[in-house]
Amino acid sequence: MLFMSDRNEPGTSAEGAQVPMAIVAWLCACCVLIFAMVLLGGVTRLTGSGLSMVEWKPLTGIVPPLSQAEWLRLFERYQQFPEFREVNYGMDLAGFKVIFLFEYGHRVLGRVIGLVFALPLLWFWWRGRLSRSLKPHLLALLALGALQGLLGWFMVMSGLVDIPRVSQYRLTAHLCLAVAIYGYMLFIVLELLNADPMSFMRRGEASTTFPSLMLALVFVMIASGGFVAGTHAGHIYNTFPDMNGRLVPDGVLAMSPWWLNAFENPVTIQFNHRLLAYLLLVLAVVNRVRLGRAGPQALTPSANLLLGLLLVQASLGVATLLHQVPVWLGAAHQGGALLVFTAAVVQFQRARHVGRRNR
Repeated sequence: MLFMSDRNEPGTSAEGAQVPMAIVAWLCACCVLIFAMVLLGGVTRLTGSGLSMVEWKPLTGIVPPLSQAEWLRLFERYQQFPEFREVNYGMDLAGFKVIFLFEYGHRVLGRVIGLVFALPLLWFWWRGRLSRSLKPHLLALLALGALQGLLGWFMVMSGLVDIPRVSQYRLTAHLCLAVAIYGYMLFIVLELLNADPMSFMRRGEASTTFPSLMLALVFVMIASGGFVAGTHAGHIYNTFPDMNGRLVPDGVLAMSPWWLNAFENPVTIQFNHRLLAYLLLVLAVVNRVRLGRAGPQALTPSANLLLGLLLVQASLGVATLLHQVPVWLGAAHQGGALLVFTAAVVQFQRARHVGRRNR
C-alpha cells in the first residue's frame, strides 16, 4: 500500500487503503501557514520592514525585545545600516518598533511553519504511518524549507551593504521558492485525496499539456511580479490600459545588452508583467472553451475556477496600479496570485487524475 504504512493497521486490509486523513489535515494546515507566510512577506515588503532586523539568529531570534534597553540597542544597530542613513533617517524608536515587528512576525512564522512540518513528520514516521512513496516527497519538502530560510537571509543581506533595498533577483528567488513549496505540498494533498492508492504520484495517459502550460505561465507571472516588487516598477506608469498615453512606453529597451531590461529596467518589467497578464487571460478563455467542446467534463470546474480567479486577479492588479500600490491592495494582489496558482495546481492534478482513471 502506498497511502498507509507497509504493515496492516486495525481496520485496514491489504486489498484497500484508506486515505490518511490525519496526514492530509497536517499538510493542509502547513499549506495554510505557507499561504499566510507569503501574504505576511508581501506586507513586510510593502511597509518597508524587511531590513529592520539586521541580525540573523536562527535559534535565539524567536525571543522579542523585552526591555527598553534592548529596543534601544537594536535601534542603534539598525542606524548603522544604509536603510536608516539614506531612507529612514528621520525615524524614531516608535516607528522602528512598527517595522521591526512586521519582520519579526515574518521570521517567527517561518520558524512556526518549520516546527509544524517537522514535528508531525517525525511522529508519523516513527508510528509507521508514511508510505515508501510518500517519504521522499516529505523529505524533499523539509530540505526545501531549510533552503528557504537560508535564501531569506541571503536576500536580506543584499540590502545591508551599500544599496538600501534587497536585490530583485534574490527577492524573486525567495518568493518563487515559497510558491514552489506551497504548490508541491498542495499537489501531494490533492494526490492523496484524489488518486487511486496504487497510482499515487503516477502520471496517467491523458494529456496534461495545456494544464502544464497554464501552471508554468502562472508561475512565471508570479516571478514577474517579484521583479515588479523588487524594482518598485508598480510605482511608475500608473495608468491603464495605456502607459502614460502609449501602448509601448519609451525606454523599454533603454539598457544594454537588451535582455537586461527584462530584469533591471522597471519600465520593461512592468510592460512584460502586463503582457503576461493578457496572455494568461486569453489562454484561460481558450482553456475553458476547449474543455467545453471536447475535453473531459471533470476538468470543467477547475477551468472555471482558474478563469474566474484570473479575472479577479487582473482587476486587483489594475486597481493596485491605479492607486500606486497601497499596502492593502498590494497584499491582496499577492494573495490573489497565490489563489490563481492554487487553481492552476488543482487543474493540473485533476488532469492527471482523469488520465489515470481512464486507463
